[in-house]
Amino acid sequence: MNGRAAAALEAVLRGLGTVRWYLREVTGETAYDRHCEHHRRSHPDLPPPTRREFQRMRSRRLEEEPLSRCC
Repeated sequence: MNGRAAAALEAVLRGLGTVRWYLREVTGETAYDRHCEHHRRSHPDLPPPTRREFQRMRSRRLEEEPLSRCC
């Protein structure tokens, strides 16, 4: 592989990485990762919740405390 092809491949891979990051942020996929990181720092003696448990907690919280209100 010559230098130009390697540079083009690197640019494509970097672009795909950016798209992946963006999609994970938009869909909320990173919320679980951030929660686990916070949980490990705050409660090192307890295991973090599973992804399913986290999604249930998150859904329940959003239902009880909506982020936006019309009035």
